[in-house]
Amino acid sequence: MEKLVSSWYKNKTLPESYIFPPETRPGNLIVPTCKTIPVIDLGNAVGQNRTRIIQQILKASQEYGFFQVINHGIPEDVMDQSMDVFKEFFEMPAEDKAMLYSQDPENSCRLLTSSVNYGREKFHHWRDNLRHPCHLLEDCIKIWPQKPIRYREVVATYSIEAKKLGLRILELVAEGLGLESGHFGGKLSESRLLSANYYPPCPDPSLTMGMSKHCDPQLLTILHQGDVNGLQVFNNGEWIGVEPLHNAFVVNIGNTLQIISNNKLKSAAHRVVTNSNLARTSAAFFIAPSRYSIIEPAKSLIGDDVSLYRAFEFQDFLLHYFPNMENNEVVMERFRSQA
Repeated sequence: MEKLVSSWYKNKTLPESYIFPPETRPGNLIVPTCKTIPVIDLGNAVGQNRTRIIQQILKASQEYGFFQVINHGIPEDVMDQSMDVFKEFFEMPAEDKAMLYSQDPENSCRLLTSSVNYGREKFHHWRDNLRHPCHLLEDCIKIWPQKPIRYREVVATYSIEAKKLGLRILELVAEGLGLESGHFGGKLSESRLLSANYYPPCPDPSLTMGMSKHCDPQLLTILHQGDVNGLQVFNNGEWIGVEPLHNAFVVNIGNTLQIISNNKLKSAAHRVVTNSNLARTSAAFFIAPSRYSIIEPAKSLIGDDVSLYRAFEFQDFLLHYFPNMENNEVVMERFRSQA
């Protein structure tokens, strides 16, 4: 527990183990929040407008790997209550969080600090993280935090809504790619994980990272980033900030979806920077295949093209991903087709 950044960050200088090398830390570079990350109105994805919205999603997924969605159908009070309960969790006294703290990956519901690689990473991230599965909900909820008292009720509602939104977006993606309806259903989207992040105010944001440059391994990430800047996407050789929009979700393409689309969609590198004044809380909802699912490019997308990736089990991908997550080229190269 003493390792949690939230336990010791106040009135303390930045420890050496949190100072990243000059080439990987943000420095004093000003990265403006950018208006170019597409904002897609899902309320228009009906009737004659459906095709236009699908094309917007595909274009954003090809050019950025990221987009934001508004009018997505998740009630504002559900979003607000979930963010409030995540903040409440991280602000609880250490003794109330102690039972959940673990660096053991076998603990499916756990509170950790920095990253899943804490024990073997050279530099630590300025972040505490709560993660737990959300499928099957009736089983998972039994291992979720018991405090705050309303955590399980609020987050169960949130996870149900986030799942519906994610599957809806995947269905639009499938339609846009010309895949059959339900292509991303079943085992391909069976695993759902919630990851709540807490980035306390940092004494020197220029020297450290909330999260280093990485791509997500899953199919799709649905992110509620709150109202504090920090998320940045790497696009065309430069970092651009993703503006926090009220009542919007950030959606990003994961490595698995890039592979299934045979590189028609792209998983974009992103990172999180800190600030010296405000705590930042965010919540990522990951939709991923089950561990034993076979991942490969959709056969109907290949046609006369070459299949760029070989078939593999998703659990094999994860085993290679986590030790190499900050070098996505190394991650993806292992699964490329040798043909």
